[in-house]
Parts: sequence; C-alpha cells; structure tokens
Amino acid sequence: LPSYVTAKLGPDYLKGLGQFDLLVRTPGLYPNDIVAANPETPDILKKVTTGLDEFFANSPAPIVGVTGTKGKGTTCTLIYKMLQAAGKKTFLGGNIGKPPLDFLAEVTPDTFVVLEISNFQLIDFAGHPKVAVCLMLTPEHQDWHQTVQEYYATKERLFAQQTDEDLVVYNASNDVSKKVATTSHGQLIPYFVPPENESPTVKSGAYVDGDTIYMQETAICKTGDVALLGRHNLENVCAAIAAVWQIIGGNIQVITQVVKDFAGMEHRLEFVRELDGVKYYNDSFATTPEATVAAIKAFKQPKVIILGGYDKGIPFFDVVNEVVKSDTRQVIAIGDTGEKIIELLVQRGFEKITLGGNTMPEIVKAAKNAAQLGDVVLLSTACASFGLFKNYKDRGDQFKTVVNNL
Repeated sequence: LPSYVTAKLGPDYLKGLGQFDLLVRTPGLYPNDIVAANPETPDILKKVTTGLDEFFANSPAPIVGVTGTKGKGTTCTLIYKMLQAAGKKTFLGGNIGKPPLDFLAEVTPDTFVVLEISNFQLIDFAGHPKVAVCLMLTPEHQDWHQTVQEYYATKERLFAQQTDEDLVVYNASNDVSKKVATTSHGQLIPYFVPPENESPTVKSGAYVDGDTIYMQETAICKTGDVALLGRHNLENVCAAIAAVWQIIGGNIQVITQVVKDFAGMEHRLEFVRELDGVKYYNDSFATTPEATVAAIKAFKQPKVIILGGYDKGIPFFDVVNEVVKSDTRQVIAIGDTGEKIIELLVQRGFEKITLGGNTMPEIVKAAKNAAQLGDVVLLSTACASFGLFKNYKDRGDQFKTVVNNL
C-alpha cells in the first residue's frame, strides 16, 4: 500500500464505515454484509459505488455490456474482434481483459468499449450500456446469492436503465434471458440456435437454420465455417453478430473473417495435444453443469470426462443425464462433489467411474489409463475448482502442463 493509505484489516474490517463519505465496493463483497456490519448507519449503501459504476458515469464511448451465466468471455471476444476488424478502435474489459478504469483516460466518443459483466458487479449497478446482451441464464452462484431469483434480478440491472435509443440482444431459446431482457426499454433483438437437426422457431435477429447462420434474411456463413467447437458456441456467434450488426453496417466479410479465425479462449474447449490417438481438451472454465453439458455435446467421439470440484449448491442432474446418454467411456470423479456425482451416476446405472485422486498428475494418469484410441479426454468439471486448485485457471494450467509432459 502507498505510505499515505491506512489499512483496516481483520474480522471487523467492515465496521465503522459510516465515517467515510464514499465507499467503493469490490465485486465479491455482498452489499448486505456492509449493511449488517453498520447498523448505526442504515442508509450506508447510499455511500457505496463501484469501479464499474464510475466507469459508466464517466465514459464518453458507447458501451456494449454482456452478461449471462456462461459464454460471456467468448461472446465479448467475438464482439471485440468484429468491431476491430471493422476498423473501430475498441477496448475490452470487465471480467475479461483490463479493469475498465485502467483505460478510461484513453476512451473517446469515437471508440467502443466491450465489457463482460458478472452478477457480482451488477447487484447494485446503476448505469446502462448502449448495447446490452443477455446470454443464456441458469441457476449459478447459489453459495453467494440468497435465492436464484436474486441472481436473476442482478442481471436485470444491466437492462433496467436503458432507453428506447439502446439495443437489447437476448437468447430467444431461454425464457429467463427473454424475461430479463424485456425489463429494458431498448430495441429487442433476439438470437436463436435450435437443437441439431431441428428448424428454428424464431427467424428474426440472428439465428441458425440448417447449416447456415442468418441475420434477419441475410445469410452470413455456414455453421461449418465457425472455428469454435460445439453448438453452444453458435449461440455465442449469433449473439455477437446481433450485437455488432448495426454498428458495422451489416459487414458480412468482417463477421465471416472473425468466426473463421477465432478458435476460442484459453480454458474453453482448448485443444492441448494428441497422444497415442487420444485428444486432450482443457475446458476448465466449465464451472457449471450447463457448461459441461455443452462441452460433452461438442464431441461425437467416446469420452473420458473429469468431473467434480467445489460444491456451489447447484444440482448435477442435467450433467449426469448427459453423461449417461452420451458416448462416455469413463468418468474421473474429483473434489468435494465427486461422491455426489458418483451417487447420481450409479442411480442411473452408470458405473464406469474412477476416483481421480487429489493432484493433477493422479487425475491425468487415471484419465490416460481409461482412454482408448480415438477417444477424447475432457477436463470439464461442472464445478468450481476451490479445494484442489486455486481457481479454474490454475486447474487448467496444471492440466495442460501434466498432459504436455506425458
């Protein structure tokens, strides 16, 4: 800390905050914890701001804000790359890239800002983006929120202050996303990706019909042109197209260039290597069952899947069902939720299960021993990593290191 800053640490660090004129909340701090620690100042939240709110209050540039349960980072990166490819000077920040205040001084009215925005940032958010994107929403962070309804309500705050001059992009296949998006006064633009081999029920905004991606009636590219793996990533592509379409003047060449070149972000279905006819993929960012379901669906090959980790209080029925009905050769169960996942699998009659151990070398060894020629080994745990690893990045980095050293 700078010499002129006084640190207040320890279990009572939140007490006595009423003496200050301004409080800057860090995203992981639940606002009600501030209220509970300062009963003598019942209106203390009126003094609270955040880095995100300060950026929105002072940025002269149009802002594209993206929220949802999964896909935020990929969608933000696609939007960022499309705007850049169209010749727009663009900044990428929020939970991805830099904290937005770090580049506030460089932002001008002629630039664009793309922000990945989480529920932790939105719970007391007071600004509004020019373009707001709501991806698929499913229950998440139930170890932090009091109810799932509160989690969804935080997402609404990204849209609630928008005006009729703003744009709203939403996942038309997800009822919660649609409900959240319609809290906005902006122009609604849907995107829709039907299940494989099914026709779209929504043909406005951006959507997939057969093997083609459309924006309104305009064919953009073939789904096979998309470098990203998995049908769920077609949703991210459609969301990005809908978000930038008006800004870039419907430039199909720009969009096609980006979707053909961008193969994904680190720790998201990231190909690591092929060894003895087995392909290893790092999907450590998949910290929810829904993300792992999407990852499993991305591969037709037999799979050895590494599942388990920190328990956030989210049910695993969907991921267990997908494991059972997909071509899964073996499940490697790890972490606090390993036993819970094993119990659910056994109840479904699936017993091809191995305990992975407590270190990444043990986990990878168990997966390698189970895999056969032509298989995929998939680190897609459906859980946070706390306990065995520092975070999902540490888990993914350790997986890549061990696999590359096999």
